[in-house]
Amino acid sequence: MQESSVVIVGGGPSGLAISALLTQNSISHVILEKEECNASLWRKNAYDRLNLHLASEFCSLPLMPHPPSCPTYLTKDEFLQYIDKYVDHFDIKPRYYRVVESAKYDDVRNKWIVEAKNTIEGSLEVYGAKFLVIASGENNECFIPNVSGLGKFEGEVVHSKYYKSGKKYKSKDVLVVGCGNSGMEIAYDLHNWGANTSIVIRNPLHVFTRDMIRTGMHLVQYFPVYITDKIITLLAKLKYGDLSKYGIYRPKDGPLYLKNITGKSAVIDVGTIEKIKEGTIKVVPSGIKKIENKNVIFENNIEKEFDVIVFATGYKSIANEWLKDYKYALNETGLPKNPFPKHWKGDYGLYCAGLARKGLFGVKKDAEEIAEDINQTIKSDNLLALSIN
Repeated sequence: MQESSVVIVGGGPSGLAISALLTQNSISHVILEKEECNASLWRKNAYDRLNLHLASEFCSLPLMPHPPSCPTYLTKDEFLQYIDKYVDHFDIKPRYYRVVESAKYDDVRNKWIVEAKNTIEGSLEVYGAKFLVIASGENNECFIPNVSGLGKFEGEVVHSKYYKSGKKYKSKDVLVVGCGNSGMEIAYDLHNWGANTSIVIRNPLHVFTRDMIRTGMHLVQYFPVYITDKIITLLAKLKYGDLSKYGIYRPKDGPLYLKNITGKSAVIDVGTIEKIKEGTIKVVPSGIKKIENKNVIFENNIEKEFDVIVFATGYKSIANEWLKDYKYALNETGLPKNPFPKHWKGDYGLYCAGLARKGLFGVKKDAEEIAEDINQTIKSDNLLALSIN
């Protein structure tokens, strides 16, 4: 068994941030990452035109803010350059090709026992630690809804995780399912590449520009959420007008309130709304009832043929599959069982980072809280041991 104070599962931004903070406090730890690189979702599974939707002041990791000279909104490549500098600066060395197969709490030894398969050597490694951090992220496994006939669809089906660009879909009829940020931006990208694009929008949603959200994130530091929500919603109404005629309805509750309560983000418009208004991106205000051959039959009984269906329907956490004692921090869906803002802390030294659905801003806050809690616990244990001796 390889011993350390902390085992971190996941080498994405959450795991890297916690590693940097633990290193600052000279706390021994190991990062286990199943892929061959850090931040694999950003490096391998993000579409080409992706930019960070939040301003750079809300997208840094602990101990290394972005310099004033950096762009307000970083591209994917610029953010990855920042990650590379972060890893080099704090000398972070994740153990790659480690697929965690089991993690459980040993009541006798009072520590977490983690078993990970080294996929390069084909061997099983065992780690023991007082603290275990789940930093494997919300976006572990693609979620595609169970649609009748989908398995026999004669066109192409792709999840947003594997979508790169609309270049190969020129002149094709493409349906985007999912109207969150990924779905709306993919629809825009498809249109720009010449695809005949439709998007399913069934539920109410807020739409803002990036600068409106940036304004809101600054205002909420000084005003209550409901006032901030009123201000930025008014700005959106002035910008976009009444979108209901295009099949887009605003929720009754404000965007920041909904983000805090449900974790659901407002849509950051990259140009999609203008194309919807023009009619060049078509809104389908109904869910999918079933699929027959290449025909999609919607719940409103409208039927249309498509060459491609892109599912921008999100992800699900799979931590519960390897974390045998997940009840100490997670619920049945693999998300934190404790409500915000104590979502990050479980029992018996178990923590979860980056699962609050608050993006990189939430990642930074989680990492700081977790590292400080581990640091204080170790200090208390050391003082207790000294007093006993």
